[in-house]
Amino acid sequence: MSIVDFDNLSDHEPDSIPVVPSAPMANGDSIPTAFDPRQLRAGRLTRLRDMMAEQGYAAVVLFDPNNQRYATGSRNMFGYFLRNSTRYIHVPLEGPVILFEYPGSAHVSTWLETIDEARTSKVVWSAVNQRDNLSSDPFGVEIAELVDAYGKGNRKVGLDRCALNLAHALEAQGLEVFDCMQDTLHCRRIKTPEEIACLAQSMAGSEAAVAEVEASIRPGLTENELFAILYGNVIRQGGEFIETRLLNSGPRTNPWFHEASDRVIRPGELVALDTDTIGCHGYYSDFSRTFHVGPGKPSGYQQSLYRMAFEQVHHNMAILAPGVSYREIAEKAWKIPERFFDRRYPSIIHGVGMHGETPLVAHHMDFDRFSSDGILEPGMVVSVESYIGEVGAADGVKLEEEVLVTDTGTEKISNYPFDEALLGRQC
Repeated sequence: MSIVDFDNLSDHEPDSIPVVPSAPMANGDSIPTAFDPRQLRAGRLTRLRDMMAEQGYAAVVLFDPNNQRYATGSRNMFGYFLRNSTRYIHVPLEGPVILFEYPGSAHVSTWLETIDEARTSKVVWSAVNQRDNLSSDPFGVEIAELVDAYGKGNRKVGLDRCALNLAHALEAQGLEVFDCMQDTLHCRRIKTPEEIACLAQSMAGSEAAVAEVEASIRPGLTENELFAILYGNVIRQGGEFIETRLLNSGPRTNPWFHEASDRVIRPGELVALDTDTIGCHGYYSDFSRTFHVGPGKPSGYQQSLYRMAFEQVHHNMAILAPGVSYREIAEKAWKIPERFFDRRYPSIIHGVGMHGETPLVAHHMDFDRFSSDGILEPGMVVSVESYIGEVGAADGVKLEEEVLVTDTGTEKISNYPFDEALLGRQC
């Protein structure tokens, strides 16, 4: 099953883009999966500009591909520009949105109603060819001219990837330069209805991929072979990529964060995975499951780990509601037994959108080190994490659910079933 990505249909004119048909991959009646792509783009750009007005920006210059897609729906060579910041988009508070594109590829995005003009990037290949000293000044001059033209005297500009040479080039033109990444992420914390539909479609795709992985688990396969099944499904469904390689087995389930390898899976072991998938429409789906490798039944120890992880996730989901503070979540979270404390997962919850986003709520003992306080708000989407494993043991269990914060509580976006045998419910 595949999904059409309406942000990236370069052979369609803007006025001929169809509305996504009703939910071929719906994961429940309560979260619609149909949406209007124009309204998706318009809603995100409005939220971004509202943030700019609140923070006093005349313009932001977006180098991060996720922010570029959020602002405009434009995507081009996504993985390449994650590492090579030479494509950028100038978004003024008022005025035309201008794409500064890789040579010869503007046609990928100029059909979008959110892109008013396309020019060639001033910094293409500059670092690769040791030309930063030559490209920085033309970049600064051109952006300053745009700010002069549309900023109404405001000289504050945000860069979401604040390269030192480019920041200095803008400052040399008399602009006030700020790193705006945290502002854009804070803006993105609240999802529009269209974004929630995208998240639901992305999740349904990941659930289908995980189902194929689970059905394929058997002794003799390698972790890499299972990971290839997961990844292949993501690509077939129009997804981008998987951010991590978190699929492991047997003694590699403890501690967590072992990446998929050529290890051969054996009977009686556990296989654990975390989807970490940037799926269709550029939206993240993030849930985790752990499976038992047959033949035979899980051990009592494996079941005890699984039940604790299950309890942790569900206890912490029950805390979540609009208006609850991040610190309160940390203080009321499930109490980790001492022997599992050292290998606790770093966060209780983290935001979900185009990737792992705002907020990140750490455990109470880590809160002041990693987190800032805030409150849950309707429209936030978060993943609720659990990892249970102890030092010196062979097994660990990873579980995770993704939920939407609503006006009255939460609603699950992830609906993948838990393992009845590991829960001890299977006869």
